[in-house]
Formats: sequence, structure tokens, C-alpha cells
Amino acid sequence: MTGQTLKVEDDSSMLKDTPSTSPELIPKKYLISFILVTLCFPLWGFANDITNPLVKAFSKVLQMSAAEGTWVQVAFYGGYGVMAIPAAIFIKKFSYKAGLMTGLAFYALGALLFLPAAGAQSFTYFLIAFFVMTCGLSFLETSANPYVLSMGPAATATQRLNLAQAFNPVGSLLGMFVATQFIIQKLNPASDAERRELAADGSQQAIEQLSAITANDLEVIRDPYLAIGVVVLFVLAVIAFKTMPRTGAKSEGVDLTGTFKRLIANQNYREGVIAQMFYVGAQIMCWTFIIHYGTEVFMELGMTEQAAEAKSQTFNIYAMVIFCLSRFICTFLLKYVNPGKLLMLLSAGGMCFTAATIFLDGIMGMYTLVGISACMSLMFPTIYGIALTGTGEDAKLGAAGLIMAIVGGTFLPMAQATIIDMNVVFDSFSATKASFVLPFICFVVIALYGKRSQQHIPS
Repeated sequence: MTGQTLKVEDDSSMLKDTPSTSPELIPKKYLISFILVTLCFPLWGFANDITNPLVKAFSKVLQMSAAEGTWVQVAFYGGYGVMAIPAAIFIKKFSYKAGLMTGLAFYALGALLFLPAAGAQSFTYFLIAFFVMTCGLSFLETSANPYVLSMGPAATATQRLNLAQAFNPVGSLLGMFVATQFIIQKLNPASDAERRELAADGSQQAIEQLSAITANDLEVIRDPYLAIGVVVLFVLAVIAFKTMPRTGAKSEGVDLTGTFKRLIANQNYREGVIAQMFYVGAQIMCWTFIIHYGTEVFMELGMTEQAAEAKSQTFNIYAMVIFCLSRFICTFLLKYVNPGKLLMLLSAGGMCFTAATIFLDGIMGMYTLVGISACMSLMFPTIYGIALTGTGEDAKLGAAGLIMAIVGGTFLPMAQATIIDMNVVFDSFSATKASFVLPFICFVVIALYGKRSQQHIPS
């Protein structure tokens, strides 16, 4: 069967605020397609959360600073910024299905590029692989999110997207588990200091020993990506052979100028893009630097560096479990609570947990850092749904702006890493603790958007 799609009537009119004749969350004619598209959500969740711990892993394996290690995040999330607009134009010209297939193809290619990167022992090659992979993720997210929004009445669009997004943490949990069990714990136990000593030794024996350790560790990092590359190719084949419904008329022309003017004039959309950027930054900071925070805490409690890192990654998995459970709970609450109001309340909760992470010592600080994830669970799909409300056919390009906002996952974590690398005490707070003032600021921005957006999403 070819990749052609079956044209059907668009029930949602791409989020236009028109009355819906059906209260259904997912109309039956969209159910199978909804399930297939939802399968893509855990795929990019896996990629995101197997990658976050690699900032610490690459820093250790290649003897880099925390800021240098965050180039992993720059390459990974930079792909979203570069490819989001081209992806949206492609989707507007062709179809959501074409966008999904292109995204899966780039995803698989990037994952398979880990093979030559590990062989060359080149950090630059790994960064290229990350970038290619996330060009694919940009296509996937730019396609899947608005596609789900359009698969039914506008009145249930945000709830429908939250339901699909609830499966994203399943992939994230698997990614974290693989990162812990098949990467972090399988890296050579040599500490940062021991590796630096071998590098400084300069003798042939030391050089060969360090090279062997590095080669083995890079192969450990490589293997899970090769495995997910094969899985993604399988999903690509399934979608390629499945007839998918078209939820909007094919665009013969792309009026970029008119679309951009309408989107920029839309205050709710503009502020949504900004809020999304700060949300993604907060998420990546809290999940990436929980390893640094926890390593500091557990080493103070007497653990070795490797044991402290593994323990910290276990807490990261706890955070994701809480995130996953909270996503389902929040999806249920959206039946009764205005999305903007719930977003505002959870942002306030995030501010409280982040403040506690800074001010509390020892294991209590770790508990509150984990607790932030309960508040973040609702944010991405809810900001996304609110921002696209009333954008009509412009939602296809509007989605690109919200995906481009994921670049918040590049510069904000790097700013936090720079604070951590300062390695100084700020009025009795360690640099790591003090760095969490950045996620706190992010939650303030999101809370303000939640408050201001309530007028756009009626209760």
C-alpha cells in the first residue's frame, strides 16, 4: 500500500472555537490512527530521557566540565529549533502522516550514527548524531501534537493531547531505566580524578589504559541507541503501510507571511511560545542536574562517586514515575478544572518545591527535587493546547513555534551548568543548589501564563 492518506471530514476544524456536535474525546473513526500516533509519544520520551544523564556520562568519559558536557543538550535540543519551521511547512504542504514518516526516518538515522561515532571516539560525531536524531524528533512532535488535537471536537482537544502525552513518560521511564542499568552502571568505575590522573601521566601505558576505558565506555553509550534505531524503523514500516485519515484539506499553497502575521498578532499564542520555552528549560534542568545534585548529596553521606551517581539516577526514575502518574491524574482533573487555572496552580507548586530544593539540606532536598516532577507533568501539552486555541488552519505552522520553543532546553541548562562549574559557595549554598534558582524563575513565567490564559479557555 502506498503512503497516500484517506481524506475525511475534519471534526475539529483545527481548533477553531466552533460548537462541537459530539462530546466524544476520540471519535471512533479516529481511534486506530490515534493509537498509532500515540505510539510515537513514548519514542521521543525515550530519546529525551536516555540522553539527559549523558551530560554527566560524557563529562566523565571524555574528562569535560559540566558546561562542556551540556553541548549534548545543545545538539539534542538544537535540532528542534532548526527543523521545526521546515517540518511545519512540509506538513502543511503534504500531510501529518508524511511528517510522521519523515521524523521516524531521521530519528532512526541519527540513532544508527552512534555506530561510527563510537568507533571514531569523537564527541563531535556524537553531537552530529544527536542533532540528526532530533531533527527527526522535531518532525515527529510538529506532526503528532497538532494531529492529535485535530482528531475530534475542539472542546476536548487539550484533554485529548494530555491523554496522548500521558504515554510520553512511559518511554521516558524506559529511557531512564536503560540509562541507569545499561549505561551508568556499566561504565568503567574509574572516577573523574582517576581518569584525569591517567591523562596527566602521559606514559604509553597510561595512555593505552585510558584509551581502552574510553573506547569501552563509548560502546556502552552506543548500544542502546542502535537498539532504539531498529525499533523506530519497525514503527516507520507500520505507519507507512497504514492508511491514516486526513484531518484537514491538503494545502496547495503555503501562505507563510499571512500565517506568521496572524500568529504574531495572537497574544495568547505568543505568550504560549515563551511559556513553553521556559517550561522545557525547567524540565531539562531538573532532570539533567538531579544527577549533579544527588551526587553531591550522597557523597556527603559517604557514598563513592559511582554509587552516588547510580543512586541519583534511581531518584531520577522516581521523579519520572511521579511525573507519569501525575499526568494521568491531571488529565482527569482537566474534565473539571480550567486548564489555565490548573497550569497556574501546578506552577506555584513547582516554585515551592524548587525553593525547598535550594534551601533544604541532604536527602530532604532530593525529595523536593523529585517532587517538582509532579507539578511539571501537565505543563507541556496544556501550554501547547492553550496556545493553539482558535488558530484554525494556522495551527500547522503554529505548532512549529511551540516545538521551536524546545530550544529552551539548550541555553538554560548551559546557564545552569555554568553556575555549577563556578564551584563556589553562595551564602552557605553550594553552586549546585544555587543553580536551581533558574528553574524557579521558569515556573514564575509559566504561572503568569496560566493566569493570563484563563480568559482564552473558558471553564
